[in-house]
Amino acid sequence: MQRKEIERLLSKIYTDNQAAFIHHQLPSLLEKYQLPNNKKSFSEEDIILITYGNMVTKEDESPLKTLHTFLALHAAKVINTIHILPFFPYSSDEGFSVIDYISVNPVFGTWDNIHSMRQDFNLMFDLVANHASVDHQWFQKFLVDSGKYADYFITVPPGKDTSDVFRPRTSPLLTEFETARGRERVWTTFSADQVDLNYKSPHLLLEMINIMLYYVAQGASFIRLDAIAYIWKELGTSCIHLPQVHCIVQLMRAILDIHAPGVKLITETNVPHKDNIRYFGDGYNEAQLVYNFSLPPLTLYAFHSGNSEIFTRWAAALKTPSDETTFFNFLASHDGIGITPAHGILSNQAIARMAEKVEAAGGYVSYKTNADGSESAYEFNINFFDALNDPDQENGLIELKVRRFITAHAVMTALQGIPGIYFHSLFGSTSWIEGAEKSGTPRTINRERLALDTLESDLTDHNSLRSRIFIGFKKLLAARIHCPAFHPNAPQKAPLLHQAIITIIRDHPESGFSIICLHNVSEDAVEIDLGNNLTFTHDDHALSITYQNSDKNHPLQDSRVMMAPYETVWIRCRLQTSR
Repeated sequence: MQRKEIERLLSKIYTDNQAAFIHHQLPSLLEKYQLPNNKKSFSEEDIILITYGNMVTKEDESPLKTLHTFLALHAAKVINTIHILPFFPYSSDEGFSVIDYISVNPVFGTWDNIHSMRQDFNLMFDLVANHASVDHQWFQKFLVDSGKYADYFITVPPGKDTSDVFRPRTSPLLTEFETARGRERVWTTFSADQVDLNYKSPHLLLEMINIMLYYVAQGASFIRLDAIAYIWKELGTSCIHLPQVHCIVQLMRAILDIHAPGVKLITETNVPHKDNIRYFGDGYNEAQLVYNFSLPPLTLYAFHSGNSEIFTRWAAALKTPSDETTFFNFLASHDGIGITPAHGILSNQAIARMAEKVEAAGGYVSYKTNADGSESAYEFNINFFDALNDPDQENGLIELKVRRFITAHAVMTALQGIPGIYFHSLFGSTSWIEGAEKSGTPRTINRERLALDTLESDLTDHNSLRSRIFIGFKKLLAARIHCPAFHPNAPQKAPLLHQAIITIIRDHPESGFSIICLHNVSEDAVEIDLGNNLTFTHDDHALSITYQNSDKNHPLQDSRVMMAPYETVWIRCRLQTSR
């Protein structure tokens, strides 16, 4: 069935001759690799750590080896998957301007280091699908008009109107290069060093499919499709989310379903929610996971305002089209906090107030150019720990800050989907303002590399911020992975029980148990009455996630729960009547 689907998809994108050529070449690509044939399902144990390959360093040791050793020692009990951000040779953008897609950056290590890591963790690799570095051999051959490579990139003649093109950045859309054909304007969506690939070339499509299969053969369980929404260009359109984009994602999915059915696709599309979830397709034919990009700004707003109502309305409407799909939930990443997905959910005034708080906490606000020439906030560049802070709210009370940070991540962890935790969040880093100022790149604020000795010293000091946060995370994640109700596809409800409380209810019909997750987003103590229609048994317990030595891990006596400021309480219960 999938083979017929591959033929159908190719015929929708390419001419008959092009489609026949691609279809004829695919078997020889597949024969090159020994691909895993086992199909894997989602699990409540799926928790993904997002990290650079050189996030932890040790003198005279490859960073990938250091990272593996460190995570195997400290995090293997609560993390089962590592998303290693692009670890290939690159020229800029911290790895996303790729010079060579199939080599490991020797500064980071070798493929042997990657294979070794695969013995302890599942792995996610990036397929940087939209663009390559100007130093990539494809582009260098394009410049000299070398055979098929002359069609690998996109040129736009003078006088062509590009005003309809959606712009995610303020940088120029087109960059001039001297080629064998003369001076040409080449499409560069994200920067002058990142030249967009031309998927109208059948040869280029085959190159990218080959790279995807190579990653699977090297041990990738997840393939992250970076900037996938932009890969097809048609002048006179927005050049984002075009039908051909979805066809190419479906093509990749069909190939993997046949030859590596356990490998999952995840689409990175930092766009409004309604556009983002379109990459699920019909639930069976596109990505198994999409980034839940609305989650970080909405969570931040809930904690800034102390009000859960907007978040609750949004969470109550979340749904996926099948049990083969789920959300990739995250609050922080190597990039900033994307604001575009919050437009239409939060008012412009609310976004402006958040921007003021971010700047007051030492962060930056990045802007994009709109179709009318105006600029609007695109991204907050700040560590999420600092983004949550309110300098006017508490006088350096570290315990309150830690509790607020863990509760924000408890919300993310409780939601339907798979949690993704950025390295600096798991280990309690704050904004690296010095690095951002030195580099002149706002995103550097959340990309500090850490010396192994310093990090391990902080973790052994139980009074340090890093140790407090990591202990909180271990308690939070252990509670999740031991509760079947947190299966990524388990049903979810989000009732509004109190304006200061984000409530997430997850059910596990097979066991007959549910878990009620209560998260106080305010600085006030709040009493919650879960309702007289709930009957608790002697097996039911309330666990305070945010207190290390909680007295709340005890049998419930009634339906009332008193919550401290920024506290998380998860209640495992058997509900006697329907909610």
